[in-house]
Amino acid sequence: MSLGESAWTLLERALAIYRDSPRADGFLRAHLARLDGPLRLALVGPPASGRSTLLDAIVGERVTPEMDRLVVDWPGEVELIDGGTSDADAVLFLLPQPGGADLRALRAAHDHPIARANPVSTIVVLSRADELGGARVDALISARQVARRHARSADLRGLCVDVVAVAGLLALAGATLTAPEFSVLDQLGTVPKGDLEPFLLSADRFAGSGFPAPLPADVRAALLARFGVFGVRVAVGLVRRGFRGHSALAAELVRTSGIGDLRESIGVCFADRAGVLKARTALIALDIVLRMEPRQAAGPVAADLERIVASAHELREVRLLAGLRTGRVALGDAGEEARYLVGGHGIGPAQRLAMSGDAYQAVLRWRAYAEAPHLGDAERRAVAVVVRSCEELVAAP
Repeated sequence: MSLGESAWTLLERALAIYRDSPRADGFLRAHLARLDGPLRLALVGPPASGRSTLLDAIVGERVTPEMDRLVVDWPGEVELIDGGTSDADAVLFLLPQPGGADLRALRAAHDHPIARANPVSTIVVLSRADELGGARVDALISARQVARRHARSADLRGLCVDVVAVAGLLALAGATLTAPEFSVLDQLGTVPKGDLEPFLLSADRFAGSGFPAPLPADVRAALLARFGVFGVRVAVGLVRRGFRGHSALAAELVRTSGIGDLRESIGVCFADRAGVLKARTALIALDIVLRMEPRQAAGPVAADLERIVASAHELREVRLLAGLRTGRVALGDAGEEARYLVGGHGIGPAQRLAMSGDAYQAVLRWRAYAEAPHLGDAERRAVAVVVRSCEELVAAP
């Protein structure tokens, strides 16, 4: 029985016990209904973290107040929520600056014992990635290195499944690049580098007098509002490198921004495992009811809940996929096979079997690998997860 099926069964049993409690009944019914709904992904972060810009960048267009329910096909429906984690299955936690960041809000999301034992529902986003490198043209390269380092840090490894660096304003500007904006950027790309560079050092200089191109101040101001001085600098550099077509420049701006890395991480860590994450949310909700309104009749449900959470192999698979993605777990050449065997890339049991060739031989191969003397503790735990996944493939009908 899958984790989702187990969660459904437990909620149904609990509803029979709490049918005389309107609050508990409504709470449980809402979570039961959500098991069939889209994965709910919340964007949270401190003021000025770029939350609304990142939301627009993920969607690929400006989000208006009329768009009160944003459902994106990843594939598989994902509903985006701007702020608030109480009603979410997964979270994008925005950190403008990782150094010395206040992680209390992130830790608070793991206050519940089930969440703390299975920290598989959060991706940390370094949402002002261009600022991490001093807004240099190569700032995003530095930001990605910072993200990889923080993904393996002691502070974050127990709180999230990935850390991704994104320049949200650049991503949105690329996704919504207009023909007039492209014309201006293309024109700037023809200005001699020595003449233009001093005006790309700050927003004040770019908007000031003496500009070496016949561009009115209001046009430059509008470009700054859309791209920021970092985005203008990157766009002009790309034009000089040969991205002289509207579509080509727009696509390269989006690629450079890091939004593609974030979308991939959301797909691998969240969308591909939506059923597992929704079940996790439902089990947390059930545990809350059992703690808030303890009843003798609910004892067997509580015992089964504890057993299911303790043995939830699907949650271990999610953690392993995250560990392989971030480099927290290193399995060398065997890493790619491990990803497939535990269901990476959104593949199901039939595809896992096809990839492994023979599930029984895969069990033997990975059991032997578990004895390799060079493996560390984290790698041995990872191999044990792969072995269990292989054993389930052998047992599959």
